[in-house]
Amino acid sequence: MTLTSFFQQIKAGEVSSVELVEASLDKIAERDPACNAFITVAAKEARQAAVKLDKEAEKKNFKGQLHGIPIAIKDMINTHGIRTTMGSKVYENHYPEMNAEVVNRLEEAGAVIIGKTNTHEFAYGPTGDRSFFGTCHNPYNPQKITGGSSSGSGAAVGAGMVAGAIGTDTGGSVRIPASACGVVGMKPTFGLVSKVGAFPLAYTLDHIGPMTNTIRDNALLLNVMAGYDFKDPHSVQRDVQDYSERISKDVSGLKIGIPDWYFERIEEEVSDAVESCIKLYEQIGIQVKRVNMPVMRDIATAQIVTIQAEATAVHQETMQNHKDELDREVYDRLIASQSVRGYEYVQSQIKRSSLIKEYNLVFNEVDALLTPTLPILPTDIGQREVRIGTETESVRSALLRLTSPTNYTGNPSLSLPCGLSESGLPIGVQLIGKHWSEGLLYQLGYALEQAIGFTERVNKYNN
Repeated sequence: MTLTSFFQQIKAGEVSSVELVEASLDKIAERDPACNAFITVAAKEARQAAVKLDKEAEKKNFKGQLHGIPIAIKDMINTHGIRTTMGSKVYENHYPEMNAEVVNRLEEAGAVIIGKTNTHEFAYGPTGDRSFFGTCHNPYNPQKITGGSSSGSGAAVGAGMVAGAIGTDTGGSVRIPASACGVVGMKPTFGLVSKVGAFPLAYTLDHIGPMTNTIRDNALLLNVMAGYDFKDPHSVQRDVQDYSERISKDVSGLKIGIPDWYFERIEEEVSDAVESCIKLYEQIGIQVKRVNMPVMRDIATAQIVTIQAEATAVHQETMQNHKDELDREVYDRLIASQSVRGYEYVQSQIKRSSLIKEYNLVFNEVDALLTPTLPILPTDIGQREVRIGTETESVRSALLRLTSPTNYTGNPSLSLPCGLSESGLPIGVQLIGKHWSEGLLYQLGYALEQAIGFTERVNKYNN
């Protein structure tokens, strides 16, 4: 189940897009009842697109490296003529008249949109178990959360229904379900991928990112998605890169930092898995350095203020006209978000550039940071408190704690699987780099993926 192998097979005439689409639809029919990863399966549209793409393939006309391959899209991202709900009753029958820019780019590369994946309502929650269309269930254990808010995208890839999916990430919403569902998820540098046509949660924190089975596939998707868009006020104009270019290159001599703040209050199994990654890196010639980052607490506070203030602004009309249609927990969080005062938000933005500069000082010492993606294993659906050592923490706080800082700073952050717990639940490790260093993170991630053996792995759903 890799995008790379699918394209090679299509190009060689060994498989057709119609066959890939039918295989994906079969797996969705078989596995989605247990996961509830999809809100809308676009079977008719996907079949029609596949037929057209196969006719082009017969003429050796390939649109791009996703030619004929099914891709799933989080239901926060507009798809022309395909229902886009934001996981909410408010948009239960919403059919966009235009694609989001990222969907245009995927289709220009030949992707077939197979359906829209479940999301925590309005993406305002990291658990993934609050959607008008029902709870999303972890493919490794249906009693556990997938993580959110890109819950369905993580579950769809993790359960082998698709080889690639797109999510959004405001406080960790690509990386959290990637870790919980045993897949690879990238939150790129802020401004690298256009957000035009994606429903906002927080204007200056939102990112769109790819979710896949492998590092190489993830880079392939980012290559398609990335690029300047004048319609997005946050888009940054830069030269287009090949984010897979550094994959397979020697990593010996590179330096990885182990930041103290990210290792506070971590479950033992998570800590052990990440420590194993550190040892693997050392064995392949990477230098490891423990680093101190005193700025983290200020960044964490500023991120919370920012998301609450901006979510309040986004949902003024929703709260005025549709409050009775909202999930109670999402409604309560939006009410709580209104408590942020204007001066607090302004202060969080005034000091933002200086906090980002202070965060990035660590990259004068190391090339990238290595952290757990989540400090805990996926919790039970509906569980709202978790005990870590001798301390009790809200599940929401724990899930967001290690991912949300780089939504505020905009640094690229990559989560990849690094093992399973004794109970068989996935554990993820996170690589963080300075701005625009996605290629380096993929290089480091691929080296770890190879050392762990995850390119050879076939989880129980991919048999």
